[in-house]
Amino acid sequence: MFWWWLWLIAGPVGADPQTRLLNQGCSQYKAMDLSDFYASLNATISDLKAQLRSGKHFATAQQSGGSDSVYAMAQCRNYLSTADCTACFTIAEKQIRNCSAANGARVVYDGCFLRYEGNSFYDQTTLEGNVGLCGKQTVSRNAAAFTSAVEEVLSDLQVATPKINGFFAAVKKDSTSSSGGGNVTVYGVAQCAETVTKSGCKECLKVAYANLESCPPDADGRAVDAGCFLRYSNASFFAQNQTTNIAPFLSNGHGSNKKAIIGGVVGGVAALFFVLVGLFVWFKRSRKPQAGDRGDILGATELRGPVTYRYKDLKSATKNFSQDNKLGEGGFGDVYKGTLKNGKIVAVKKLAIGQSQRGKAEFESEVKIISNVHHRNLVRLLGCCNKGPELLLVYEYMANSSLDRFLFGERRGSLRWTQRHDIITGTARGLAYLHEDFHICIIHRDIKTSNILLDNDFHPKIADFGLARLLPEDQTHLSTKFAGTLGYTAPEYSIHGQLSEKADVYSYGIVVLEIISGQKSNEIKEGDPVGEFLLERAWKLCERNSHTELVDECLDPEEYEAETMKRLIEIALMCIQPSPATRPTMSEVVVLLKSKDSFEARPLTKPVFVDANRRPRGDTSTSTASSTSNATASVSRISGR
Repeated sequence: MFWWWLWLIAGPVGADPQTRLLNQGCSQYKAMDLSDFYASLNATISDLKAQLRSGKHFATAQQSGGSDSVYAMAQCRNYLSTADCTACFTIAEKQIRNCSAANGARVVYDGCFLRYEGNSFYDQTTLEGNVGLCGKQTVSRNAAAFTSAVEEVLSDLQVATPKINGFFAAVKKDSTSSSGGGNVTVYGVAQCAETVTKSGCKECLKVAYANLESCPPDADGRAVDAGCFLRYSNASFFAQNQTTNIAPFLSNGHGSNKKAIIGGVVGGVAALFFVLVGLFVWFKRSRKPQAGDRGDILGATELRGPVTYRYKDLKSATKNFSQDNKLGEGGFGDVYKGTLKNGKIVAVKKLAIGQSQRGKAEFESEVKIISNVHHRNLVRLLGCCNKGPELLLVYEYMANSSLDRFLFGERRGSLRWTQRHDIITGTARGLAYLHEDFHICIIHRDIKTSNILLDNDFHPKIADFGLARLLPEDQTHLSTKFAGTLGYTAPEYSIHGQLSEKADVYSYGIVVLEIISGQKSNEIKEGDPVGEFLLERAWKLCERNSHTELVDECLDPEEYEAETMKRLIEIALMCIQPSPATRPTMSEVVVLLKSKDSFEARPLTKPVFVDANRRPRGDTSTSTASSTSNATASVSRISGR
């Protein structure tokens, strides 16, 4: 009798992982290093599975080592048993591996979801691609009462769930039809990712509620988004003992008083109402989406537009763009630290470009492209604002600022060799992705140490990529007040305006020499009796086979091997060859950096700017190369590819 009573209370007990597939998607971009990627993916999935097996219903895991980071998240509905949760995850794991080498993927089921990306997405809530999935069958009786009950359940869940610890609620509502047609029952569930904020959960469920409004009187419906899930049904899909008492979390003890008013009106004009309901059902069913795959529910792995921010919100976040919040002066505008209303810290860049109608249209087009560039070594563009006195871009915030401060500024000498080596490698990978692995080729045009930012772990991220495409056709290249592009620009670009990926390769080579030496390319080393600029000094030391004399004195000789340093300097000089055709591609540079085998260096030609750098000290050479000073390079004209 006890077990019979328990069965009546809890409902039938049986394994049901609820693995109806609602949506799936794979990134259109591929991982760079498959062995590193699969190792990271396997490790994160194994970690997630272990957490779920321990009884958790929400788990995150990440692997940030190697060439391809993997950030992963899994979540089960809280009413699932540990066994059912694990079973759902196992099916999701099998399904998501169909994406093969895609650097981002996700699958969503009734009972669980699984997602991974190359960048952290844990705080994402609602993104383009959010969708409501309506069932294919309409309730056969009491359609009006059912619709009213669904509205009340969804409204209550939308209000209560963000206030509940763990962001999960399951409710059952019994209603009596005002027309005497009997009782109707609605089951509902709402859930947000545990890593989002309370306000983020609220906003996500608001969008989900709007996506489901057109579904009733269909018997069931689901809304899915990046950070939340909302579902209703006329049939039970969780045990009765799994319901949540949401009354304490509702304002005035109930979600909405207007539902009672609607019920009264329905009772008074029943006949007319049923006629209207019939028309309403016909109209909605002719327009609403049907269940099944509906586009890209998370959006983060497919081409989509950036988040649009309001100007007044960004102005408030940066304290009216105060000097106290100013992070720096970039080649394309000033950058400010901002704290959004949800507490997220971002970097806001004021673009120093015109705002003509054509300029705004190009801004929207180019920013959409840039916002879809996802790589661990590229700064993430989060969104923009094009309605205000200035055009604004919103980026992820880099806690350790830019590389130049660690090489030449107030934190000079604090980077160990292992960190510098990782920066050299990571920057190469980021450029290789821009040139060859994104669906269009993006030439940066302004690679320099101030455009390489460092995150909390000193991983490098290239900033300002793609922005040169936004410059008006008649505008010369912008430079910063303190350095600009002096010493970084390839000769064919500065002299003839010939632009290709090899211009970035040249600039990268200069950056590598700066990282190794701790010397600015356009300055003479302090205390140097000969007075040589960096490129000339590196070339002469290479000719004498005295490579290690170039190494920064701040570095401990015990931290590096002489052969490794020699190899890196020669790779840098390969990148700085006067002819673009003789320079390696960035993907070739990545291979050279990763290979531990000896390699046969290409024949090296004397860099063309060596003599140019000596001109301030009286060199009278009249060659084409030496007639172009670094100052000319700083104002070289932008030309399209």
